Formats: sequence, C-alpha cells, structure tokens
Amino acid sequence: MRLLLALLFLVATLGAPLGAQPMGREGDFLMRNVTLAGGTLDTLRLHYTTLGTPRRDAQGVVRNAVLILHGTTGNGRGFLSRNFAGTLFGPGQLLDTATHYVILPDGIGTGRSSKPSDGLKGAFPGYGYDDMVTAQYRLVTEGLGVNHLRLVMGTSMGGMQTWMWGYRYPDFMDGLVPLASVPTQIAGRNRMMRQIIADAIRQDPAFNGGHYATTPAGLRTALSMLFMMTSSPIAQQQQAPTRDSAESYITNWMTQRLASTDANDFLLQFEASRDYDPSPHLERITAPVLAINSADDLVNPPELGLMERLVPRVRNGRYVLIPTSERTRGHGTHSLPAIWKDELAAFLRSLPQR
Repeated sequence: MRLLLALLFLVATLGAPLGAQPMGREGDFLMRNVTLAGGTLDTLRLHYTTLGTPRRDAQGVVRNAVLILHGTTGNGRGFLSRNFAGTLFGPGQLLDTATHYVILPDGIGTGRSSKPSDGLKGAFPGYGYDDMVTAQYRLVTEGLGVNHLRLVMGTSMGGMQTWMWGYRYPDFMDGLVPLASVPTQIAGRNRMMRQIIADAIRQDPAFNGGHYATTPAGLRTALSMLFMMTSSPIAQQQQAPTRDSAESYITNWMTQRLASTDANDFLLQFEASRDYDPSPHLERITAPVLAINSADDLVNPPELGLMERLVPRVRNGRYVLIPTSERTRGHGTHSLPAIWKDELAAFLRSLPQR
C-alpha cells in the first residue's frame, strides 16, 4: 500500500500541479443565522478539503489533525500545489497524509466559501479575522468532529489567524507555525497599502457601492498594489531580465488577475484585516510557536524589529528569519516549504509525542 501511495504521488508531482488532481475530500459546512462584523447571513458556507483520516487515542482525542490556513486572496486547495503538497504531504514527508489528517478550509469570502460574488455583491456583510477564526473553529469541531489539533499552520493571513488560534483556543493544539506574519495590529506602510487597495475600489464611481455593471477601473490599481506587496526583486529580475519581457510579464499578470478577481470579494478580503491585533494576548499563548518570516518580505519587513520585541512575550515562542537568496520569493516564501521544512521538522520533533 505504501508503495502504491508513493507511485501515485510521484505521478501527481510529475504531471499537472497537485491542485488539478482529484486529491482529497471536499465538503461544505453550513452554519445558520451567523452574525458577522458587518451584519448577519442566513447561511454561511465554509468549504474545505481534507486529506487522510483522523486518529483518536484511547481517550477519544484526535492526535494527528493539522489545520493549514491560507493567505488573503487564496483558498485551501492552493496548498495542493506541487511546491507545497509535493514537499510536505507525500509518503514519508513531514505531514504525510497516510499518518496525518490535513484540514484545508477556504476562509469566509474566499474560494468556494460564502462570498459577495455568490450573489449578494455589495450587500454581503463585512467580516473580520475574528469571524473567520470562529468559523474555522466551528468547522473543525462541529463540522469535522475534531477535538484536538496536532498543528495549526498558516501563511500570510493564515499566519495571522494562526496567532489568533493560539490565544483564543490555547489548549486545543500541540503547536503553532505562523508564516509571513507579525502578531500585532497592521499599521505603518502595511496598513497604508491596504487602505490604497480599499480606496481604489470604493472611490471608483463605477463601483456603485458594490453593485457595479462592469468591473471598476479601480480594481486595476488595487491589483497593482497587491503585485508590489507580494513580489520579489530577485525573482522578478530572473523572470523578466529585459525591458520587453518585464512589460510582457506584468501585462499578462494583470490581464489574468483582472479576469479572475471580483472587486467585492477582493475589497472585503483586505478590509477583513482591520480587527487583527494579537499583541494584547500573547501571554495567553501556551502552545509552542515557530514563527517564520523572510528577510525580503515587503509586507513584514524585518527592519521594523517587531518580531524581536513581540515573540519573547510568547512563553514557548521561537522566531526564524530566512535570509534573502535566489530561492526566496519575498512574501511568497511562505508557500515554499522546501526552504523552511528543516525548521518545521525540528519543531515537530520537539512537540510531545503522543
């Protein structure tokens, strides 16, 4: 059986990205009469993908569940990519799905979960990270029947929500791995960039309070800011080393993103971060924490010194800064576990072995 799994996994990694394969079990968890920060939904749908099978100890506690949370404009199945799943989920790898139960939710407002573009458009209530974490917890406990997590791990927005899991449900997990995040409210340039995104969409007359007939031009400005937030000088220089290739690259990128991005969805995804601020609660985090950032991350620049001041307040916290190299991808380094898997391996070995 292990050999068969290995062969199937090899075929997947050599072919199309893993996200294109019928990999994992997908489902929808429905919550009724849910109150969000900006109003109430009769039904809130949280879509998810799971891989593997939950395993319980003699006391009925699930010991092998891993919750992985995605970034602002992503979705859970994004983790099934060759770069991520191909490094972590295969036979003998750190989160081998033959031995781990991996849970990949789509956050509120993203993927196949409830979002404005489903039909409500501008009438969809605003939501915050608090709402998103509450819904994730309900999915895990009520929807999937999981009463304990081996690990909570997240990238970017998911990293921020990992910090929140740590203080909101301190006894629920063995360990926490937030990537590309800082455990304090979003301020400074990071907040300014997010405000530019929101203003570009909301202040466009064509937006019409979210009930637009054609895609508002302001979405192009908002996507331009996203590109700068998540790009890396070394990577972009390698991908587009000439004037003409650079112009072609950004033109193609913008064309594809405009065709696949809904202005209402995008707006609320970025505005959701406004209620984020774990800093008053760091002492409440009791599970071990491995926080990983990269030195070339424009969103969380290390020169601010925030992590050095905040992580020591976490009882069992450790901070790793990945140096800039030709392998790193700025903010996107969070989705390249080949770069940081050795740190993750050491962290997993340090956790209690159940």
